[in-house]
Amino acid sequence: MARCDWAGDDPLYVEYHDTEWGVPTHDDRLLFEFIVLEGAQAGLSWITILRKRQGYKKAFDNFEMEKVARFTPKRIEKLLLNPDIVRNRQKVNSAVTNAQAALAVVEEAGSLSNYFWNWVDGVPVKNSFAKMSEIPAKTPLAESIAKDMKQRGFKFFGPTIAYAHMQATGLVNDHVTSCFRYTEV
Repeated sequence: MARCDWAGDDPLYVEYHDTEWGVPTHDDRLLFEFIVLEGAQAGLSWITILRKRQGYKKAFDNFEMEKVARFTPKRIEKLLLNPDIVRNRQKVNSAVTNAQAALAVVEEAGSLSNYFWNWVDGVPVKNSFAKMSEIPAKTPLAESIAKDMKQRGFKFFGPTIAYAHMQATGLVNDHVTSCFRYTEV
């Protein structure tokens, strides 16, 4: 079965690729989860974050924005001792800041889903890349989203992370054309 090269043969990566990556989601909790996880991934490999994903779910109250937005400095200090997440103060703090910013977006747009999907007029961008080397790390649209999110107070969400978020949540289909998931998503 042909897959995108990045999936490799690690079972966790293969499962993520085959069932989740690029699937359009309108679930605000999942959209926020990817904001947190992709921010944590900055400078690290995605497989590192996938391996810690369950730890993040537990540590960040299943990514319930309302709860994360209320994390206290004491709670943050406790998280920084948790080996099941990336123990980087800026990244942990950004999860709390981003929850607060996300709640403001929900207040304005009605949902994170509305906010993100508005950028693509409600329809996933379907690219047609034959090789992984053709896929960009960022796009002008990702740059616009990142700029807007920065103005809204989001942290650790630059253009490259914005594009990764778009790929992960199905705003864009970047499965290579030979991948079995290309036509499925």
